[in-house]
Amino acid sequence: MSRNITLSADEALIRRARARARQQQTSLNAAFRQWLESYAAQQGARESYESLMARLDKVEAGRRFSRREMNER
Repeated sequence: MSRNITLSADEALIRRARARARQQQTSLNAAFRQWLESYAAQQGARESYESLMARLDKVEAGRRFSRREMNER
C-alpha cells in the first residue's frame, strides 16, 4: 500500500531534479522513492556494521603480527 506525502522545496531545485530524472529516464517520484528506500536502509546497515564490529572485537589472532606481515599483500 502506498501513501502520498507532501514535500516543499525551492522551485528551481524541483526543476533541476525533474530534469535529472528525465535524463535518467525515470520520474521524480520514482527517483524519490529509490532515495527514500536507500535512506531508510542506512540505519539497518549501520546497526549491522556495529554488530559485526562488536563480534569481531572478541576475535584474537593468537599472536602479534609484525608490521611487515600486516602489510604483505
